Amino acid sequence: MSKFHNSHTDKLNVPSRLLKPLLFRGRESLEKNGIVYDPIAAIACQRCSLAKDCLSGNVSQKQLLHSTLTFSIDQQICRFLSHHPTAWIINVGAGLDTRFFRVDNGRCHWVELDANENLIWRKKLFHSSERYFYRKGGLKNLDWLDDLSIPDQSPVMFICENALLECDRAEVARFVQGMARRFEQAYACLVMAGDLTQSKVGKAMGSEYYVHGYSDISKEMLRVLPWAKKVSVISPFDQHCHRWAVWQRMIRLFSSLKYRLTPIIVQLRW
Repeated sequence: MSKFHNSHTDKLNVPSRLLKPLLFRGRESLEKNGIVYDPIAAIACQRCSLAKDCLSGNVSQKQLLHSTLTFSIDQQICRFLSHHPTAWIINVGAGLDTRFFRVDNGRCHWVELDANENLIWRKKLFHSSERYFYRKGGLKNLDWLDDLSIPDQSPVMFICENALLECDRAEVARFVQGMARRFEQAYACLVMAGDLTQSKVGKAMGSEYYVHGYSDISKEMLRVLPWAKKVSVISPFDQHCHRWAVWQRMIRLFSSLKYRLTPIIVQLRW
């Protein structure tokens, strides 16, 4: 379990865009047979004031979508660390993510990277450690890539769960190419949005507004990174969960929509 701040001061007015993912994981931890168990998120939420928009709309479905993506990324990182136990994980646009505390194997190195104002909120809720670092940096300016002090030949994995959803397609392409130029070999696990997330069905599945949208993410990533050794995608509908059952039956009838109605996970290796 993580070390986190325990002071019983007035509740923190954390921006809702940072707090909502934390809130969804905390709520999911209280569900019977929840997809994600994150008691650290639940405790941290108790120290924060909830804005009205945190609980607006179809909260249960949004929570299910977020938790499913979160769990799937956790799985991919655990598999990566099982093969590369001392790897470096770079969490871009970390926000108030608590993933390190869920998947830490005791040997990996982890960098939480975000804008300075977001790191300030993180420091109020969580502590860093000798293998767990905070670094200032964002997706608009990639100068931080050259400042990463990572030993040569160390396995590296980039993760980005929410931040890329606030970027347009040109910014996504620049980020992906920037990673590949900085590291000759690396892995990435990134959440990007399908092009039908703003449809009535997409919103009913828990999707919100995202800046970009792709009809064929695999094809687009190969165009952006033609030397990629592997591009694969994971949909929330791949998760075995009875709460997705109705939507999974629909997707079986309209399989072409599987990767277009929600954010999905894109895995890259180059």
